[in-house]
Amino acid sequence: MGRSFEYLGDVEAFLAVMEHGSFTAAAAALSTTASVLSRAVGRLEARLGQQLMRRTTRRIGLTDAGRRYLEQTREAFDLLRVAEQEAQSRSAALSGRVRISAPTTFGHFRLPVLLKPFLARHPEVRLELNITNRNVDLVEEGFDMAIRLGQLPDSGLVARKLEDAELRLVAAPDYLKRAGVPKKLDDLAKHVCLPFVMPRTGKHGDWSFIVDGENVEWQPNSVLEVSDDVLGTVSMAEQGIGVCQTYDFIVRERLANGRLVELLPQFSGRTRPFSLVYAPHRHQSAAARALIDALGNPGG
Repeated sequence: MGRSFEYLGDVEAFLAVMEHGSFTAAAAALSTTASVLSRAVGRLEARLGQQLMRRTTRRIGLTDAGRRYLEQTREAFDLLRVAEQEAQSRSAALSGRVRISAPTTFGHFRLPVLLKPFLARHPEVRLELNITNRNVDLVEEGFDMAIRLGQLPDSGLVARKLEDAELRLVAAPDYLKRAGVPKKLDDLAKHVCLPFVMPRTGKHGDWSFIVDGENVEWQPNSVLEVSDDVLGTVSMAEQGIGVCQTYDFIVRERLANGRLVELLPQFSGRTRPFSLVYAPHRHQSAAARALIDALGNPGG
């Protein structure tokens, strides 16, 4: 039985030329010569019966057939790398760097408890955690994954929902002594509300309620607004400055010890989703895939 893929070296030569932009640059990267790579690509084109490249003195372009072949062979080689890493990971500890971005709320209050067992199981993995309320560009900025809040646009990213986080409207006891306790939604207009400026829109984020079984969005306005770090609204509320809406997992302990009081509980029940997202076609290391599985299945 003959070998079916003896020509893979020629495919690698083709991929290297396209990655580096020229035969000369690819040859330097592979420690060979441009003529050797040119012959390899020529053999590949002869085998396929298709011209893959358009060569001029100034640049190299792709034919339509070449563009399709480049995309498919890149994916195939990525799969081979994944298979190799998975085989290696069965006999060796996971290692390498994994970069993840998370918003401040989830990064401070939910992610640590999820990361702790993963890092204990894989002590050789180097984890880089970026905590920001800005939506990073996964590919351009070199992140393996990110945690995003809210309904996700159709961005082409793979998304795994982590949880639906329940919202609470809260204020400090001393603020309520001064300003009174709101009894209905309209009463909030008379209070010092602490809105957060949404990074994507530059506008105050809506507060969400359930009124008579219907979802209601209410726009808070105030002489004080918080931007960049949404946790600032909680800090302001805890100091008795005003009212804020935030997630139950942030204020649960503060409510239990009396530092904050829940307001209008009859209108509570709304949630917002947190999801883990990553690029579907980007090559992921074994360590990154293990972290995706750990975050997506924390009890497993």
